[in-house]
Amino acid sequence: MRVGGIASYQCEVTSRMELLEALSWAQTHKVPVKMIGGGSNIIWRDEGFPGLLIINKILRFELFNEDELNSYITVGAGEPWDSVVARSVQAGLTGIEALSLIPGSAGATPIQNVGAYGQDISQTLTTIEAFDIQAHDFVTIPALDCGFGYRTSRFKTTDAGRFFITGITLHLYHQNPQPPFYPALATYLRDNAITDVTPAAVRQAVIAIRSSKLPDPATAANTGSFFANPIVSEGQLIQLEADHGEVPHWKTEEGVKLSGAWLIEQVGLKGFHDPATGMAVWDTQALVLINEHTESTAALLSFKQMIVDKVAEKFGITLVQEPELLP
Repeated sequence: MRVGGIASYQCEVTSRMELLEALSWAQTHKVPVKMIGGGSNIIWRDEGFPGLLIINKILRFELFNEDELNSYITVGAGEPWDSVVARSVQAGLTGIEALSLIPGSAGATPIQNVGAYGQDISQTLTTIEAFDIQAHDFVTIPALDCGFGYRTSRFKTTDAGRFFITGITLHLYHQNPQPPFYPALATYLRDNAITDVTPAAVRQAVIAIRSSKLPDPATAANTGSFFANPIVSEGQLIQLEADHGEVPHWKTEEGVKLSGAWLIEQVGLKGFHDPATGMAVWDTQALVLINEHTESTAALLSFKQMIVDKVAEKFGITLVQEPELLP
């Protein structure tokens, strides 16, 4: 987003040993530590970070074929996520192809249970390798112990800052993706007469959809979806539709998921440019906020709050910010 302060210290680590050296240095100098990947889902406070910022560059990609159907990939936490997806698709594997073109690193995906177009990382993740600062040792955490939910996990909530993720292992399959597909993906496949739905076909479809809707962070400063799609109960949906007519929604295990972009559009903010803060709402995807000429995180958060307030006033729903606000 190109706002926020600076860190007092910064280093890159390319191995578990270098991570231990960095943590030891921070302990010796009595400074706090944070580790990030690409930083694509972070908003930094204007005050900066008075500690050591560790940038994870641990690379690894190992593929193990258990049998004709089941395969496992173990990935270094510093691997660029889209590269991991591309390599798995190239191997003919399905399970993460709908997570194509998501920026950031592999190690960051479990933190907020990254998801898109009907897939999320919790569906394929088997274990996480991490350094546990409470145990003072490397540990292996099974997926069942990760506390996954919609765009969340224990690493984002109850155990934020406790684990330094160094690798993840995913369970993928040698088969084509199976329907039903996410509505936007199903529409693209139908409109483009794609009947041989391979992992590669889904990846290309998702890349096309995302490229048509989302701005390139290299040219328009943004963190992707700034808000999570709200989850409501069946009763809340009935009341919403009684008050506002048909509301776009999807049934999920957690409840009824609403379109956050639709809610923002309904309050007239899709494509809105705010000269006071220098922020804008992207004109083809209202969940995306753009820094046009903002110089402070405070201004960004003020713009965000204006959107949250307008949606809450009209619909009684509070939008929740996706990017993590640090430190």
